[in-house]
Amino acid sequence: MTHSQQLVQKLWNYCNVLRDDGLSYGDYIEQLTYLLFLKMAHERTQPPYNQPSAIPAVYAWPVLESKDGDALEVQYRHTLEELGKHPGMLRIIFRKAQNRVQDPAKLKRLISELIGREHWSGLDADVKGDAYEGLLEKNAQDTKGGAGQYFTPRPLIQALVDCVRPQPGEAICDPACGTGGFLLAAHDYITAQSPLLDRRQKDHLRFKALHGVEITDSVSRLCAMNLLLHGIGPSGADDAPPIRSDDSLRADPGDRFDVILTNPPFGKKSSVRVVNEEGDEERQALTIVRDDFWASTTNKQLNFVQHVKTLLKIHGRAAVVVPDNVLFEGGAGETVRRKLLQECDVHTLLRLPTGIFYAQGVKANVLFFDKKPASATPWTRTLWIYDLRTNQHFTLRTAPLQRSDLDEFVRCYNPENRHERTFTWSEENPEGRWRAYSYDELIERDKAGLDIFWLRDEALEDSANLPDPDVIAAEIVEDLRSALEEFEQIAAELDPPGEA
Repeated sequence: MTHSQQLVQKLWNYCNVLRDDGLSYGDYIEQLTYLLFLKMAHERTQPPYNQPSAIPAVYAWPVLESKDGDALEVQYRHTLEELGKHPGMLRIIFRKAQNRVQDPAKLKRLISELIGREHWSGLDADVKGDAYEGLLEKNAQDTKGGAGQYFTPRPLIQALVDCVRPQPGEAICDPACGTGGFLLAAHDYITAQSPLLDRRQKDHLRFKALHGVEITDSVSRLCAMNLLLHGIGPSGADDAPPIRSDDSLRADPGDRFDVILTNPPFGKKSSVRVVNEEGDEERQALTIVRDDFWASTTNKQLNFVQHVKTLLKIHGRAAVVVPDNVLFEGGAGETVRRKLLQECDVHTLLRLPTGIFYAQGVKANVLFFDKKPASATPWTRTLWIYDLRTNQHFTLRTAPLQRSDLDEFVRCYNPENRHERTFTWSEENPEGRWRAYSYDELIERDKAGLDIFWLRDEALEDSANLPDPDVIAAEIVEDLRSALEEFEQIAAELDPPGEA
């Protein structure tokens, strides 16, 4: 067992103790995050670092470590409350922080036996980073808590990064960064492919290259800590972190990036809960209206596609995970697709298999496109599609997605020179998964739909090839949920609030 695996096991054993007190996996990792940050901030004030502490002495780690019983509980609560009022990394880590450990004796064990005994700053970044990442993955597996939506399968992330190939000196962004998987993978790719970076390039990669935005405070802090433990971003408590907690779709931030890698949240509609005049709670759809968008819609994924287009520099490149409805939905969906094909080079579509996400039943794809300057003629010439879904069956436990499952796609993508590609499908080889469609073929399809498939589905012809019952059930649930959301949207439009 590796050091990081031992560390994960040790960290997880304490979680099992605290679960008896009603703590969820997410609650536990949050408490670890607070304590880890305090301990590491203290370590940085000691030799050989000797850095000044941005944490007020009254809330520093030695004071917390010296307390016991009720005094410890009070000290910890005040520490969390006060540090959340500070700027920079402190605000990201401690904003709205609360103590979830109700038993002071167990909090004491957590502080003195688990966090206090390890010199975290001295650990290799890979060890402590992998340990924390291991906890985040375990948390994602807790599907009841809904944490899986923030965790994109790491083999998929690695394959997408291998295709997009971020380079030293480039600005890389994930506007829905979750716990930071894409940002970490981009960082690791650059360091692996360019081991001889000079000091200026290393500083840029650590402090300036990576940018993330996450709407949920609790996930923002996990992402910030994940990056920090991997040696990314400033170590000072009052320095600006590489991510910020915000709603990406709220407005154009003005920043532009060379590379965008993102898996926006799966929910299809943006809405807000309100109390109407009769005192009843209801949901009202939020239509995002921005001057830089091609279409105004409540569809969150369509809005994210438009947002990514805005964030890209000219000739910037993006890989965006999108659900199936982005490929075929009419109205705003058709407008966005036609504009995207016209103004960007939409060159690749990867149809993902079901069963690879912790949110079961999701049917998703990856759109690869490059932003281009204004032109009278469409920038998209050819869309290459790789079908990794038809006749492919994955599950999270018995048959999880591996990086090797994406090897053929990456080879077909041809990252070294994607303008020299060779299709695997032909009339002689109808089982080939890699096929090209011209712009004219795409634009003539109903609603310019990109939901294109050509492989013979064996499950439709042979019941012996059907996927597992839990996969079928999850897909049915997802289809019914999608249909219900569509009907709710139609009903809301037919009977808008305020009308009799």
